[in-house]
Order: sequence, then C-alpha cells, then structure tokens
Amino acid sequence: MIKPLLLLLTALSCNLASAEEAQPAPAKPAAAKPAATADTAAIKKSLETKYPQLGRIDQVNKAPFLGLYEVVTPDQLVYTDAKAQYLIIGNVFDLKTMRNLSEERSRKLFAIDFNSLPLDLALKKVKGNGKRKMAFFTDPNCSFCKRLEGELAKIDNVTLYMLLYPVFPGSDVKVHNVSCSKDPLKAWEDMMQNGVQPPAAPATCTASADKVLALGEKLKVSGTPTLIFADGTLIPGFLTAPELEKGLNGIPLR
Repeated sequence: MIKPLLLLLTALSCNLASAEEAQPAPAKPAAAKPAATADTAAIKKSLETKYPQLGRIDQVNKAPFLGLYEVVTPDQLVYTDAKAQYLIIGNVFDLKTMRNLSEERSRKLFAIDFNSLPLDLALKKVKGNGKRKMAFFTDPNCSFCKRLEGELAKIDNVTLYMLLYPVFPGSDVKVHNVSCSKDPLKAWEDMMQNGVQPPAAPATCTASADKVLALGEKLKVSGTPTLIFADGTLIPGFLTAPELEKGLNGIPLR
C-alpha cells in the first residue's frame, strides 16, 4: 500500500494508483533519450520486475523535485522514488505558481515532430505572411470546431492545416463531399462558417478520409478539435483567439 505521506509531499492533484489505471498521453515521446546512470538503470530494472503491467519503459530521469524520478513509457509519464517502492500516477503542481509541472514536462517528452506530419492530407489556408503554423483535427458536425473557426478568423500571419476528421455521425458524407468539391477549402469554409452544404460528390470521386483517421489514431486523437502547434505541442479542445496567439508564439498555455 502506498503511504499517505508520499501523497502529501507531491502536489494538489497527485493520484497514487497501479500502473494499469493510468490515462494514456496523446502522442509518443519525441525527445532525445538521456544517458542512463547507475541509479536510473537500477530503477528501470526494478520497475520492470515489480510492475510489468507498466509496459515498456523508455526513460527514467531524475525529477527536479521531491527526490522523485520520472518514468516515461510510450504514452505516459509517472513517478517513482529512488528505491522504486512507490508508483505515483497523476499531476504534480508547483503551489507557489500553480504551474502543472507534469503537464509542462509531458508536452516536451511527447511533442510531435510537426514537419513529419503528412500535411498533404490537410486543407491548407495561408493568412498574411503565413510564418506561424498550426494543424488541427476538425469535424463538420462538431460545435466547438465551428466556434474554433470563428476564433481563427481573428488570427493573422499563420498557415493553417485542417485535417478533416469525421468522427460524428454523418460527418463522413460531409467530409467526402467537401473533399470532392472543385475548391475544397472554400466548400469547407462555406459549410463551417455559413452553413452552406457542399453538393453531393460525383460517383467518380474516390476521396477518402481513411488516412486522416489513421493519423488521428496513431496520435491518439480522441476528439475534435485537437490542435498541433509548430513546436509539437498537442492541445485537445477549443481555444480562444488569445490562447491561440500564445500557442502560435510558443508560449505555454497552461
């Protein structure tokens, strides 16, 4: 049993649980793997023996607080002590600044290589000089996706890549019709911003959203909208224009 004292030493919402109760992170680690030390190697070996349900351990790193160690698997960040006696699953907060240290670290560990994304699958829109970049998964029947379009209208000097991700009922037909339009970007904006539905696709059109759906599954996209900024940060959910500006400028959002 995990002692309550360790919970008190962590942060506001740190949960202690078994590894199989952890929630997966949205993407696979992209950060370089630090060199292992004798301590981290021993912790890794101990955890692999004691907690095989944790799965593959990619990294064990010394955390900058409480004498804890980060344990990084392909899809989550958890913590342990120097003797690998306890497993801590949850978020660690700095109560002076109310920063979520676990979330900030996870964004670095699990950052996506933006340049490796298959952006040819997306609808592309350049606004102003287009220097800043953002990709996002969006669905035509998603109300928050439509609200996001309104916020993006307030943003300039950005290149947007819209990955049409039909997960709501009936969205696959709308996405297919947009993709088969003479001007897919215009058809998409007319539908999302003005409620104008695209004409039915001709029988000869074979456009499919399968590759975008596969990409979303690979990146563990569980809903729309899901945003990916140029620095690799993945943010699930709707953001306002001021929040979008921060993300586009590489400023931590939370």
